[in-house]
Amino acid sequence: MNRKTLVLPAVVGLLAPVLVACGSQDGGSGGGDAIVVGTTDQFVATADAPAPLDPAYAYDTGAWNVLRQTVQTLLHAPRGGGEPVPDAAESCTFTDNASERYRCKLRDGLKFADGTPVTAEDVKFSIERVLNIESDNGTAALLANIDTIEPKGDNEVIFHLSTPDATFPYKLSTPVAGIVSKKHYDGSKLREGFQVDGSGPYTMKTETEGDHITKVVFSRNDHYKGDVKLNNDKVELRSFADAEAMGEALESGDIDMMTRAMSPKQIQELAEKPKEDIELTEVPGLEIRYLAFNTNDPSVKDKAVRQAMAAVVDRGQIAGQVYGATAEPLYSLIPTSIAAHTNSFYNKYGEPSRKRAASILSGAGISTPVKLKLHYTTDHYGAGTEKEFEALSDQLNATGLFDVTVQGTEWSKFRPAQKRGDYAVYGLGWFPDFPDPDNYIAPFLDKGNFLNSPYVSEKARELIPQSRRESDRNAASPAFTQMQEIVANDVPVLPLWQGKQYVAARSGVIGVEYVLNSSSDLQLWELSRSDGV
Repeated sequence: MNRKTLVLPAVVGLLAPVLVACGSQDGGSGGGDAIVVGTTDQFVATADAPAPLDPAYAYDTGAWNVLRQTVQTLLHAPRGGGEPVPDAAESCTFTDNASERYRCKLRDGLKFADGTPVTAEDVKFSIERVLNIESDNGTAALLANIDTIEPKGDNEVIFHLSTPDATFPYKLSTPVAGIVSKKHYDGSKLREGFQVDGSGPYTMKTETEGDHITKVVFSRNDHYKGDVKLNNDKVELRSFADAEAMGEALESGDIDMMTRAMSPKQIQELAEKPKEDIELTEVPGLEIRYLAFNTNDPSVKDKAVRQAMAAVVDRGQIAGQVYGATAEPLYSLIPTSIAAHTNSFYNKYGEPSRKRAASILSGAGISTPVKLKLHYTTDHYGAGTEKEFEALSDQLNATGLFDVTVQGTEWSKFRPAQKRGDYAVYGLGWFPDFPDPDNYIAPFLDKGNFLNSPYVSEKARELIPQSRRESDRNAASPAFTQMQEIVANDVPVLPLWQGKQYVAARSGVIGVEYVLNSSSDLQLWELSRSDGV
C-alpha cells in the first residue's frame, strides 16, 4: 500500500491522466451540484501494491472509504454507530446458540450497478475470493473463521464458522466482505488499477495523474437497494498532498468540506478563531497511534529493549506538545472509550522513568546506548507525524540509554517495506474495522495479522477465540484484560495516544455531523445542501 514506485505494465493504461469509469458510464467529472469533499488520503497503485481498491487487498481507511460508497455488504454500520444492520441483506441472524451458524436473506431485486442481479452465489464468490487470494495485506484474516459458505437458492446464504464468533456480523459489514461480480473480478487474482464495480449507493469515476488518484466522482446508483438513504446525487472526493493545501481549497471555496486528516494547527486555529462561513465539527473517534516492532530484528529482539522504551516514553508530552487537545495518552491497545480497556502499560511501568529503563536494560545485560532507527510515514496520518517522531527521538536520546534517528517514507513505499520486515521499529495508526475490543487485539496478535508480525503469543491466540464465544461482550472482558497484560509485558507494540476526529465545512452543507462515524467510515450519502441544490 517500496522500494520503487513503478507502475506495473498491466496497469499503465489505467493510470494515465484520464477519467476512469467505474461501475457505470453515467455521472460527470464533478462540478455542477456535486458536493466536493477534500481528503489527504493518497490512492496510489505501484508495483508493490497494484490493486489498492480491490476488496481482497484494501485494508486502510482511505481505500475502505472509497469502497464503502460503491461496494455493498450484507450489513453496514448504522448512523451513529452500534450493531450492524442489514444493507444488501433483508435480514441476518445466528441460527444457533453457539454463534457458529449465521444466515442472511438477501433483499429482493438486488442488482449490481450494471443491472446484473446480485445472488447468494455472488456473496459466496466474493468472500471465497478474498480467502483464496489471501493477500499479504492482512484482509483475509477478518474472514478466516469461515469454514464453508452455503447458498440456498438465489436469496439466502448460510455461513458455517469453524469456531464461535459473536463479532462475525461486524466483519460482514466491512469492505473486505463486499459483494462483487464475476464479470469484473477474477476469483483467483487481484484486480489491478482503480476500477471498482459493485451494488453500493454510488457508482464512481476516477481522475488520475500518473500512478495516483486525484479525484473520485461518486454518482447516485439508480439500481441500489439497501438501508442507506442518499441525501445527494453526486459527491466529489479530491485528494490533496497535505492538510495545508486542503485548507486553502476550503477557504477559497474550491471544496465544501475537508475530512481526514486535518492538521492539529488547523483544528486549533478554527476552534480558537473561527472563520466566516466555515464551521469546525468534532465527531466521535476511536483512532490510536502506536510504535510496532519487528521482534526478529537483532536491535529489538530482546524484549528488554522494548520494555525500556515503554518505561521512558512520555505519552502526555507527545500528545500535548504535538497534538494539543486533539489527542490524549494511551496505555493500552484498546482505547479508553471501548469496553474492556485497562491501563496495562501504566500499571506495569508507571510514570516515565529513566531509572527503571536503565535497570531493565542492565538486568538483561544490554549495552547502552541502544542504537535504533524509528520509521514513520510522511503522507498517511497527517502533518503531526514528523513532529511526533522528532519528540519521540528527543525523549529517548535524552536518557542516554538510546541513540535514535528517525526516517520518514511515503506510504506507498512505507507499508510494503514494513510488511517485508525492513523496519525494526515503526509507527502506525489504527482506525478500527468495528468498535469492539477484539478489533484492537486480533489484528495485531492473531495469525495472519495486519502487521505481518513475527511475534507470537500462544496464550493470546488461545484467548482470542475464547473471547469471541461471548455474545455479551462485557463477559469477554477478563480475556481482554489478560491480553492487554501480555502486550504490556512483551511489548510487540507500544501504544502512544488516542485521537479525536474533526471535519470542517462551509456554510450550507448539512449532515456534516454524520459524515464520519467513530471508526472513521466516510458516509458521503449523509451530505446535502441547505438550499437543496
